[in-house]
Amino acid sequence: MRDLMGMMKKAQELQGKMQTMQAEIEDLTVDGTAGAGMVTVTLSGKGEMRGLKIDPSMFQEDDVEILEDLIVAAHNDAKGKAEVMMQEKMQEITGGLGLPDGLKLPF
Repeated sequence: MRDLMGMMKKAQELQGKMQTMQAEIEDLTVDGTAGAGMVTVTLSGKGEMRGLKIDPSMFQEDDVEILEDLIVAAHNDAKGKAEVMMQEKMQEITGGLGLPDGLKLPF
């Protein structure tokens, strides 16, 4: 019975830490770049686009397809960085729980 109470307490602590982490992630921003910095995308920790910067030299009619590709690449770069950041935060919280490597929590 004592183990069950201890597990319940740890679960409550984990839930509180997860809620705090989710709030922190919402406040985080990450930049992704492409084209040697000619396009920069800023995402929130949850992957919402917060900003887009394009070097003015990219605004030429014959460069539209290149610009489109660079925007996608910058977005993907930022998203990858955000995912790494979230995994690191998860490790901080779940490090002492003995969860198997590679286990992802559903958020």
